[in-house]
Amino acid sequence: MPGWAPEPAAGDPAVWHIRGRTVDLGRPVVVGVLNVTPDSFSDGGVYLEPAAAEERALSLAAEGADLIDIGAESTRPGAPAVPADEEWDRLAPVLERLRRSLAVPLSVDTTKAIVAERALELGAAVINDVSGLEVEPRIGRLAAESGAGLVLMHRRGDPRTMQRDVEYADLIAEVRASLERSIDAAVSAGCSRKQLVVDPGIGFGKSPEGSLRLLAEVGKFGSLDVPIMVGPSRKSFIGMLLDLPVHERLEATIGACVVALERGARLFRVHDVGPARRALDLAEAIRRAGAAEDAPAGAPR
Repeated sequence: MPGWAPEPAAGDPAVWHIRGRTVDLGRPVVVGVLNVTPDSFSDGGVYLEPAAAEERALSLAAEGADLIDIGAESTRPGAPAVPADEEWDRLAPVLERLRRSLAVPLSVDTTKAIVAERALELGAAVINDVSGLEVEPRIGRLAAESGAGLVLMHRRGDPRTMQRDVEYADLIAEVRASLERSIDAAVSAGCSRKQLVVDPGIGFGKSPEGSLRLLAEVGKFGSLDVPIMVGPSRKSFIGMLLDLPVHERLEATIGACVVALERGARLFRVHDVGPARRALDLAEAIRRAGAAEDAPAGAPR
């Protein structure tokens, strides 16, 4: 499929190691978003109560989520900082419930080492650090000691400042260099590369055009030698480009995920798991059929 084939990643890892378990990267990995916050851009306050959060997590798992990523502090542009104790008070009762009722691995979206440490004690398998270890590098050591998966995302600034400067001399090169520094920090802290995933940070310190370019050229991050996750779900760049409110961005989210899959991403962080799961599985089947058709005669299929 000319124009759609992803650039091959050196090593192209087949599995992601997350605390004694492995996530199969042979098919698209769908990460369900669960916000236990009062102010997230898409669903703030809806799942703030632990019982509602548990019900939502079970629903996401039933729809086909491979992981559930729980956030207790909004990272939307302009969001105020939340003290660690407040973040943990939101997160702890949800983790306590889900460790008993959910078989799907849990990821915790935090930049605070103390929150990450407590989450690991309650069984979290992945830490999703949207600062790429810039805020609290100790998260790298916690991941190394526990064997937890570690997602390293690129962003410029913090939620209060990240949309003030969205101009880059060379967007892809600068994001790649930042992610490479994050990987080096994690490895220096003792992590195996098999524990790591990178995320170019769609919408985090990026213009709408910048977010589009990251999706279009996501395969260029393959040379970092770790799996790539994207999170375009319901993001403001979709709303700005298509003039759509948050809850009318499903089809565009799926389109962004499918293009990113074709160009090299393997993990997809989404709010609407069921539709994304079906679309990505079909897109992967089509991709594989095309690859088999193009294979030389006698090659394995």
